[in-house]
Amino acid sequence: MGFLENYCTFCALTEEKLSECQEFDCEHSDLNAFFKEDSINYSKEFLGKTYCFTLDSNPSEIVCAFTVANDSIKVNFLPNGRKKKVTKLIPREKEFRSYPAVLIGRLGVNKAHKKKGIGKELLDFIKAWFIENNNKTGCRYIVVDSYNETTPINFYKSNQFEFLFSTEDQEKEYTGIKNASLLRTRLMFFDLIVLSPL
Repeated sequence: MGFLENYCTFCALTEEKLSECQEFDCEHSDLNAFFKEDSINYSKEFLGKTYCFTLDSNPSEIVCAFTVANDSIKVNFLPNGRKKKVTKLIPREKEFRSYPAVLIGRLGVNKAHKKKGIGKELLDFIKAWFIENNNKTGCRYIVVDSYNETTPINFYKSNQFEFLFSTEDQEKEYTGIKNASLLRTRLMFFDLIVLSPL
């Protein structure tokens, strides 16, 4: 059993919860600003839902938070080699043009709890959440638009996420980003079927 399960409480990050909690700092200005200023509006506009784990011994302390939204992987827009990689475990793959996915829009761990394996526990929780029987929707993949920085890319790779496009140039071409532009993020995916008990 992990730290989140044994010492934390899971809940939606609502306006009321935010007002009760200490400021959440995951040492990334963009993420901090999102959780503090934008997460509630995303929820109100049905663009994403934010959740958090708070510390049982101090319920005003957010240990980690994440935002999820509906998404899909549109395989018709992928190069053939990448399409085969995404659909290799899918029967009747020619019948579908897109596959249901959930997007992790934001994910952060409180700086006071970094280097304790919380990020891995949180990803394991999210993966399990979308394959459990109580899940109300079909979801084959988890996708993330990871910051194109060494630490987050390595974090997702270590948690079995793969790049949706094999190179940055390929991703630029297929997503319509001008070639001279630096990619701020990289699309990555995880196939939930590998966790299926069947």
